[in-house]
Amino acid sequence: MNISTKGRYGLRAMLDLAANYEGKPITLSNIAKRQGISDGYLEQLMMQLKRSRLVKSVRGAQGGYILAKKPEDITVGEVFRALEGPIAPVACVSENFPDECGRFEGCATRVVWEDVRNKVAEVLDSYTLAKLLGMEQKSDSTPSCINIRN
Repeated sequence: MNISTKGRYGLRAMLDLAANYEGKPITLSNIAKRQGISDGYLEQLMMQLKRSRLVKSVRGAQGGYILAKKPEDITVGEVFRALEGPIAPVACVSENFPDECGRFEGCATRVVWEDVRNKVAEVLDSYTLAKLLGMEQKSDSTPSCINIRN
């Protein structure tokens, strides 16, 4: 199971917003520059995050994007679901809309896929943006995987 660039880049952008969370909007170009993401691609990600009510956009000269909730109230799982869709190692055990399967009754592997889905969801939902930022700050001696500061 691979996480796409949508999930990885989207989480980096959300961490950037969380690290600079002061009630002021942050421009798309500043986030894009710090994260090494193209403006166009980042704009697509932000639209999805906005539709999921994780970010808000502010128009005008001082406009940009801001988190819709506090960093401690946004989980990594929410970000991934907004960008990647429901967590599902296989379609028949999707969190929201499991596909109908003709082999549902007596399927020996379904329990494995449900357990994988549940464990992945549990891990993703156990981390908030604030928790990740706290971990980042504790490991100042180690190079950061993302640039999150002004």
